[in-house]
Amino acid sequence: MSAAPLVGYSSSSSEDEDEAKAGAQAQPGAGSCPRAQSPLPSQRLPVPDSVLHMFLGTEEGPEDDSAKHGGRVRTFPHERGNWATHVYVPYEAKEEFLDLLDMLLPRAQTYVSRLVRMEAFHLSLSQSVVLRHHWILPFVQALKDRMASFQGTFVGLEVTSGHAQFLDLVSEVDRVMEEFDLTTFYQDPSFHISLAWCVGDARLQLEGQCLRELQTIVDEFEDSEMVLRVHAEQVRCKSGHKFFSMPLK
Repeated sequence: MSAAPLVGYSSSSSEDEDEAKAGAQAQPGAGSCPRAQSPLPSQRLPVPDSVLHMFLGTEEGPEDDSAKHGGRVRTFPHERGNWATHVYVPYEAKEEFLDLLDMLLPRAQTYVSRLVRMEAFHLSLSQSVVLRHHWILPFVQALKDRMASFQGTFVGLEVTSGHAQFLDLVSEVDRVMEEFDLTTFYQDPSFHISLAWCVGDARLQLEGQCLRELQTIVDEFEDSEMVLRVHAEQVRCKSGHKFFSMPLK
């Protein structure tokens, strides 16, 4: 297998941008007692944290604040009870892969200085969609049923082998999306692992000479064919702050 090609692209949706986390705060109700026995305000004892936090909501996420996410904004606004959900194949980066990335990113940053290295790596099988809290477990169970018969496969930085198997995976994920009346994946997708991101559309700067230079680095990197091979052993679903894994055979 030849070294996988690099691609620059713009995405209208990012699982990192659309991520929603549970953590709403609720005020506990105050009980009543006879007026004669009520302590004066100065005599009230502090309420233990265990009581204050026992009624925290499990469906509400934080307010949107793009400053906390490098300037990125959500594709859809956060609403109470909505959980941003994404299906993907995780990639555990090895030392050799990170060494290659250490060579690629500085070169790319000479063309687009605002590029930021990804903190984690994955290969998407779905767009980011919105699930209601009570849909999460049925949705995940439907995914597990669909993934049960699939075997593991190998993929490259941009998939040059195993493409058909990943189309099959996406087809099953799309079936689950349709069951829940959610958006399916892109038509004719190009499966890839994102290496870096930036705010705004930087395709013009990345195309042409920049990509040619980056491709040369990949082609000349020692044992690049093995470094860029990924053994996909599981499909993972992230919904808000919850993670669910579906092993592949």
